[in-house]
Amino acid sequence: MKKLTILLVVMCLLAPTLLFSAGAKEAKSDEITIAFCFQDLETEFWVAGHKAITETLRENGIKVIEKNANEDANRQLEQVKDVITQGVDGVIIIPQDGESAVTIAKVCNEAGVPIGVFNRPPSDRSAKNLVVVANNEVIAEAAVEHMAQEAKKLGRKVYPAIMVGDLGDPNAVGRRQGFMNVMAKYPDLWAQAPVEIPTKWDANVALANLQSAMQANPKIDFLFTSSDFLFPVIKSVLAPLGKWNLVGDPNHVILGGLDGDVTAARLLEEGYLDATGVQNLFYEADLMLEAMLLAIKSGEKTPDKWMDDPGFALTQANLSTKAEEMWGWVLYKEKK
Repeated sequence: MKKLTILLVVMCLLAPTLLFSAGAKEAKSDEITIAFCFQDLETEFWVAGHKAITETLRENGIKVIEKNANEDANRQLEQVKDVITQGVDGVIIIPQDGESAVTIAKVCNEAGVPIGVFNRPPSDRSAKNLVVVANNEVIAEAAVEHMAQEAKKLGRKVYPAIMVGDLGDPNAVGRRQGFMNVMAKYPDLWAQAPVEIPTKWDANVALANLQSAMQANPKIDFLFTSSDFLFPVIKSVLAPLGKWNLVGDPNHVILGGLDGDVTAARLLEEGYLDATGVQNLFYEADLMLEAMLLAIKSGEKTPDKWMDDPGFALTQANLSTKAEEMWGWVLYKEKK
C-alpha cells in the first residue's frame, strides 16, 4: 500500500512534465507553413539571405511558400495578404524598405499572424514584429581593429581613410561609427585625421572621390570601405599608383571592408585584403527561425522582439578557421 501511494505521488508530480512533453511532440509533428516573402534576388547578399532562410526552414521540416516581389513594395504587400488568406502559420519578409516593413507588419498584426523581418529593419516600432538585424557599428569596429593591429606592426604612424556610405542610411552611419571608434582608441597610431571619402553607395561617385582623395593625400596607406562592393573601384585607383599589393609587401595599403561578399572572399584568399566585417546571415536565419517557431507553438500572434547579429571579422589571421561562416565565402567556393 505504501509503495502504491508513493507511485501515485510520483505520477502526480510528473504529470505536468509528461503532458508538456506530449504536447511539444505533437506541436513538432504538426505541419507548419511559413511564407517567405523577399524583395529580389539580384545581389549576392540577398541570394545568400534567401539561401540561409529557405535552407534553415526546410532543414527543420517547415513547409515554405516563397514569394518574390521583384522590388515592388505594393506587390509584396499583396503577396503577404494572399498567404495570410491561405492560412500560413507565420510570415518572414525581406522588405523593400523600412516603411513598407511597418505597413506589412501591421497587416499581419491585424490578422493575428506572427511576422519576422529579416536584416532590413522597420523604420519605426509602431507594429509588432520579430526583427533580426546586423550590428553594423560592432562589425565595422571588429574589422578595423584587426587593421589597426596590422598597422602597429609597421612601427610607424599610418595615414587612414574611410569610404563612407550614404549617411541617410543607418547602416552607413553605424559602419562609420565603428571605424571612428578605432580611430579614437589608438590616437598615437595615426599621422593625421582620417580622410572621409563620400560614396553615396554609388560606384561612380566612389571612383571620382577616391581618385581625388589619393591625389590630395598620396600617403594614404590604411583604407576601410563601408561596403565590399567597392573593392573593384579601389583596385582600379590603387593599382596604377603602385599601391595594390599583397599583404606583407612594403607598398601594401592596409585594406578592410564590410559585408563579407564573394569579392572579399576572393581577395582574402589571394592575399590582398586584410579583413572584412561579416554579417552572419546563417546566425541571423537561426535566430529568426527559433523565435518564429517559439511564437507559433506558444500561440503568440503578435510577437515583438528585436534580435542583434554581432557578426564577426574575417581576417588573414582567422581565415583558415572562420571562412566557412562567411556567406560570401560559401558562394565563392560554390562558384569555383
